[in-house]
Order: sequence, then structure tokens, then C-alpha cells
Amino acid sequence: MTKTQGAEPVLPFDPLYYPHPSRRMAVYAFGGMVATSHPLAAQAGLEVLRKGGNAVDAAIATAASLTVLEPTSNGIGGDAFALIWSRGKLYGLNASGPAPKKISADAVKRAGHAEMPRYGWLPVTVPGAPAAWAACSDRFGRLPLTEVLAPAIRYAEEGFPLTPVLGKHWKQAVEVYRGLDGDLFAPWFDTFAPGGDAPEIGQRWRSPDHAKTLQAIAETRAEAFYRGELAERIDHFSRKHGGFLRAEDLAAYAPEWVTPIKVNYRGYEVWELPPNGQGLITLMALNLLKGFDPDEFGVESVHRQIEAIKLAFADGKRWIADPRFREVPVRELLSDAYADERRKQIGKRAADPLPGSPPRGGTVYLAAADGEGNMVSFIQSNYMGFGSGLVVPGTGISLHNRGCNFTLDPDHPNCLEPGKRPYHTIIPGFLTRDGRAVGPFGVMGGFMQPQGHLQVIVNTVDRRLNPQAALDAPRWQWVKGREVLVEQLFPVHIVEALVRRGHEIRVLADSSSFGRGQIIWRIKDALVGGTEPRADGGLAAY
Repeated sequence: MTKTQGAEPVLPFDPLYYPHPSRRMAVYAFGGMVATSHPLAAQAGLEVLRKGGNAVDAAIATAASLTVLEPTSNGIGGDAFALIWSRGKLYGLNASGPAPKKISADAVKRAGHAEMPRYGWLPVTVPGAPAAWAACSDRFGRLPLTEVLAPAIRYAEEGFPLTPVLGKHWKQAVEVYRGLDGDLFAPWFDTFAPGGDAPEIGQRWRSPDHAKTLQAIAETRAEAFYRGELAERIDHFSRKHGGFLRAEDLAAYAPEWVTPIKVNYRGYEVWELPPNGQGLITLMALNLLKGFDPDEFGVESVHRQIEAIKLAFADGKRWIADPRFREVPVRELLSDAYADERRKQIGKRAADPLPGSPPRGGTVYLAAADGEGNMVSFIQSNYMGFGSGLVVPGTGISLHNRGCNFTLDPDHPNCLEPGKRPYHTIIPGFLTRDGRAVGPFGVMGGFMQPQGHLQVIVNTVDRRLNPQAALDAPRWQWVKGREVLVEQLFPVHIVEALVRRGHEIRVLADSSSFGRGQIIWRIKDALVGGTEPRADGGLAAY
């Protein structure tokens, strides 16, 4: 996509409209901005910007710091995706890793599993995050990776105090892993729960092994992870415990630069990455909604959003897989003709879709921008919290469990195969208008992510909310069938009206399952951003 000449994009929001009682203001700045789920990670990105780095350097610094500062959601052994706006063009990076060459659906079944397990070695695929940092730095970065990763290394060496949301999820993870095989999961406890208990909120936690690994990645531009000492350690740990991942799987890996996909939603181009990610679901749902007249936040609007996301998930679950193994009909699924047909299925009553119950996930998202026009939408994850529960001894590398999203059904496009990438939940988003950047946005949280993206765009474009208000707004989450979760602050009259339409509504006091988002828009001469109130979120700018 290339930049076109013309006036500045029309504002996607009303800067003076604050519908929420808190009236939280969005943040405005000129020089640069970083928004993410941990304030110290945002500060790491800002530090790199002030040293002369650009938005890509800041995004990498923030992402690496989050592997230390928020290990409950991501790690060095996870995957990553990015949308990067540079010199008037949008670039996409898919840094999700494939299944090991030695694994197969039959091998998993022979191990006694009817479906992919969540923990241990079987769901571990090649981690892509370190390769993503190196690839983004090589193509767009300005500073050496040793300087960009320095804040993350410092946090790992010196430690940091646990924040409230982080402390809550850390304790939950300890309880999960206590019930698993002691020998295999002992390195996780050695790293994250020495003495058998999670660190307390406000307590300092440090990880010297983590620091050494980040230093090796920085000095070798990730070569140590894929073809050096770290790769050998991963291989040894896998062989010792009957895993399938090998050094040759790591050595063969490279992230893929891809062409982003889009739909036009009421004059704005909404961009996502193509499959194997689930960003296609957001675009399909928006394509359905744009056929209806926009209205205020009421039962009709919420009902249509829920029904649209159901239909989009039904198609996503049917088609999304690694396109290198099975063609995904993206053009057809995003066509106006197909949307017109699917839209006819949205009536006045709640419908029962085909997909099963989506699990919850663990992910970090960040948005970064600089004063030169560069903007980054970046997301990385270990999935389901700490991921597989495996930590490579002596490294601090917490391995993800993305392979648990494979199916073992040989007739399904997403069936496990050697070298295949799984259906992936993590998705970065980006907004443009008339070929000019508006900015990055994202909402993390497993299968909540397309739903969060949809609600952020509707809040911004239809409801004209500023970035902070768009994130503060109460959210809904479709789970399965007619079951929908809503936050406690969701308007009662809308909940009651949805129930009358056949939706099975549950109101949750805990907002942790409704995703955590960040937004940065560019308007006039300024950057304007918002950060997630449901996390220990932070926004740093100058």
C-alpha cells in the first residue's frame, strides 16, 4: 500500500466527546509515544526513542522488556506479529513458528491424546519472537540491537516490583503448574516461583538467566537462539523429556514478511495480517456491520455486533490455517457479495453458530509511534498465560504452547502436520484513511482479540470516541452458542434487552477476560493515545 497525496485524514473521533463518568483524557504528544500493558515497558520504549531510536526500535525494546516485566503473558519462547508503517507504506510480519518436523497428528494420538494437550512438549512449536525482533531491527531499526535490548536486560538483572494484575495472574499460574509433572516443570518453578510460591505484589523479582539470554540474542541478532548455544540447550531439554522440537527446526526458521489484508469500514481502511492469524475474523465481521446504518450505543448495535462476530468465527474456524498447506479463500471471504449473503442471517433474535467454546489466552500488545511518521502495531504471546509451563534450564526461556490450537482431525485445514503453523489468535491492527496512516491498535486476549478489535473500531468510527474512551467503554465477549459475557459496568437496560432477544447473558465482576488494548492515532501534528484500564497499563510520551 502506498501513500497518496491529499489532505490530512478526517479525525476518526471527536476530541471533545467524553461519555464516561471518569472522563479520562487521551494523551497528546509530538516526539514519540509507546502504549502497552506495563508502565515500565512503555518507559523502556520511550528511553530508546530519546536515545535517537525510531518507533520500530521502541517497539522492540518494549516487546523484549515485556518478556521480563509480564512473563504471565509472553516470553522469549513465544511468537510475534507486527504491522509497521514506514515511509508511507504498511508492512506485515508473521513471526509465528511451525510444528517440529518430527511431530504428527498420529504421534500425538499414539501418546494417548484425543486432542492437542495444553502443557508439556507436545504443543510447543518453534518460537518466533526473537527472530521478529531481529527482522524488524534489520529492516527498519536505527539503533543496534544491543542498545535496544538494554532496558530489558537491566530489568532482568536488577529486578522490578510486581504490579497488581501481574501478581494476580502469577499466583493463578502457580496453582495450575503445581498439579503437573514435577521433574518436567521444575525449571519453571526454579525461575518463576522459587520456594514454590509466586512473588507477592510489590516484591522484587529478578531473573539473571533471562538477562544472559537476552544479552546473547542482542549480541548475535538472535542467531544464538536459532543456531547457537541457546538452540542447543532447547534441543537437549526436548530430547531429555521426549519432546519433538530439535535444533534443526530452530535453524530452519525465518519469519515471513507478508502483505496485510483490509476492508473499508465507513471510509476507513482497517488492516489485519492474513492467515494463519485470526485477523480475518475481525474484517469479516466489520464487512457485515458496514451494511447496517451506524447508530448510538444501544441494543440494536450490540446485538448486530455479537451476531456478526458469530458468523465471522464460524467461517474463521472453518477456513483459517497455514496457507502454505491449504489455500485460505481470503478474497472470497472478504468480498461484498459474500458479506451481503451472510448479513441476511442477522435477524432480531440471537442465533446459534457452529464454532465450539473458545479458550482464553495470554498475550501482550504494544503500539509505538515517533515524530517522523513511523508507527508500529506489535503483539507477542506465550498463550494461556506462561504457555507450555516449560522453561529451558539456565536460560529463563519460557516456551509457548501455540500448537494446542491444532486439531487432530485429518480432514480439517488446521490439522497438525510437520512444519505447519497453527491457527493463531494474536493479531495486530492498523487504521488508515485514503492511504494515510491513522495508527496502530490492538486488543490482546486469545479468542477475545477479534471481538476486541471490532469493538474498538466501532467505538472509534461509529461512536466517535477518543482512544482512551474507546478502551474504557464496557465490553462484551461472545463465548459459544447464545452465551455472551458482559462487564459489570455494561448498561443494565441493554443487558435486559439482549436477554429478551434470546442472548444468554452473564455479567462478570472480573474484567480480566475482556482483553487488554492500546491505541495510538495520528491527528494533525500530534500523536494521541490511550492505554488499557483493565491491565497495569502505561503510556509514555514526549
